[in-house]
Amino acid sequence: MDALDLSRWQFGITTVYHFIFVPITIGLSALVAGLQTAWVRTGKEKYLRATKFWGKLFLINFAIGVVTGIVQEFQFGMNWSAYSRFVGDIFGAPLAIEGLLAFFLESTFLGLWIFGWDRLPKRVHLATIWIASIGTMMSAYFILAANSWMQHPVGWTMGDGRAELTSIGAVLTNSTTLVTFPHTITACFLTAGALLLAVSAWHLRRGSQDDVFRPSLRLGAWVVLIAGLGVLITGDLQARVMTEQQPMKMAAAEALYENTSSASFSIFTVGSLDGSEELYSVRIPSLLSFMATGSPEGEVEGINDLQAAYQEKYGAGDYVPNVPVTYWSFRLMIGFGALAMMIAAAALWSTRGSRSPRSRWLWTAAVSTVAMPLLSNSFGWIFTEMGRQPWTVFGLFRTSESGSPSVSTGEAATGLIVLTVLYGILAVIEVGLFLKYAAAGAPEIAPETDEADKPLAFAY
Repeated sequence: MDALDLSRWQFGITTVYHFIFVPITIGLSALVAGLQTAWVRTGKEKYLRATKFWGKLFLINFAIGVVTGIVQEFQFGMNWSAYSRFVGDIFGAPLAIEGLLAFFLESTFLGLWIFGWDRLPKRVHLATIWIASIGTMMSAYFILAANSWMQHPVGWTMGDGRAELTSIGAVLTNSTTLVTFPHTITACFLTAGALLLAVSAWHLRRGSQDDVFRPSLRLGAWVVLIAGLGVLITGDLQARVMTEQQPMKMAAAEALYENTSSASFSIFTVGSLDGSEELYSVRIPSLLSFMATGSPEGEVEGINDLQAAYQEKYGAGDYVPNVPVTYWSFRLMIGFGALAMMIAAAALWSTRGSRSPRSRWLWTAAVSTVAMPLLSNSFGWIFTEMGRQPWTVFGLFRTSESGSPSVSTGEAATGLIVLTVLYGILAVIEVGLFLKYAAAGAPEIAPETDEADKPLAFAY
C-alpha cells in the first residue's frame, strides 16, 4: 500500500473508533437529564440513584470520546493537506463553529453539572445537564454539516484554484444535513437505549437492585423501539436524498448494474464478490425502487449506465465504489439495528407487569444488545464514506488528489501503527473503567444532615 492507502486506513480506523463514543454520549446525556428531571419532579430516590449511576458511565464515555476526537482534526493537516488547502475555507467553518460554540457549551455546563451537586439549586443544576445535552446535539449538527458538504457541496465557488465559501447559511442548511442529522440523532438514542437495556439486564439477571434497573431496562427498551422507528423513517428520507445526489452509491448498495424499474432489494445474495453474477438471492419485490424513489415502480439507475454518464461528465476514470463493501455494510447497518429492536420488544413483553424473563437466551440476548447499534452505526458510516469514492468531495475533488504529497509511505505507516496501538490501549482503559463502574451498580444515597459542614451526599 502507498501513503494514500495507509492514510485512508488510518482515518477510517480512528473515525470508526471515535464514533463508538459519540452516539453513547449524545443519547445518554439526554437520558440522564430525563432521569434527573424525574427525580426533581417526584423526589423519588430511585431516580436519583439511576441518575448517578448512568451519569458516571456517561462521563467515562465523554472523556474518552473527547480524547479520540481531537486526533481527527489533526489528521486533516498531517495526512490530507491537499484536501485541507482546497476546501479549508468551507470545511473549516462549521468545525470552527462546533469548537467555539457547541463544544465549549457542552463542556462548560457539564463541568457545572459534575461539581454542582449540593452546590447549585436543584432546578439550576438540572438545567446544566440539559444544556450540556443540547450542546452535544449542536456539536453533532455542525460536524454533520461539514461531512454533508463532502457528500453534496453547496454554497461555494471556485477561486484561485480552491473552493471558497459564498454562503455559510447554504452549508448549514444543506439538504443532506437536514436528513442526516435526525437520522444520526435517532441512531444515538437507539445506541444509548441499548446500553441501558444491556447493563440493566445484566444486573437483573444477578438479582441486584431491582428498584433501579428494572425501570432502566424498560426505559432502555422503549427508547430502542421508538428511536428505531425514527431511524427507519429518517433513513427512508435519507435514501431518497442520497439517490438524487449520489445515485452511484444507491446502485452499489444493491450491486445493481443495469437500470431497473420496480427494483427488488436483496436481503442475502450468493454470487460473485462484486455482485455482477448472481447464483441465489432472497429478495423483497420493489423495495429498492421504493427506497430510492418513493414509488414501488420507480426506476433505479444501474452501475454501468452511471459509470458511462460519469465518464462523460467528469472524464476518464473508474467511478464505481467498492461494491462488496457498500453492499454488505448497507445490509449489516440495517440488520443489526433491526435485531436490537426485536430484542427490545421481547424484553418489554417479558417484563410486562411484574414479570421477569425466564429464558436464559433472552437474558443473554438483552446483554448483547449493547453491541448491535454500535455495529450498525459503524457499518452505516463505512457505507456512507466508502460509497462516495472515488471522491473526497463528491463531483468536485478526488481522493487520489487529497493526500499530503510530503508524507512518505513509511511516515504514513508509522502514524497508522502508532494511532492503532494508542487507540487499542485507550480501548482497554475505557472497557475496564466501564465494566468496573457498571458492575458496581447504582450508589446508595446517604441521608442528608442539617450541619453546615455536612458531607457531599451526592458527590461522585
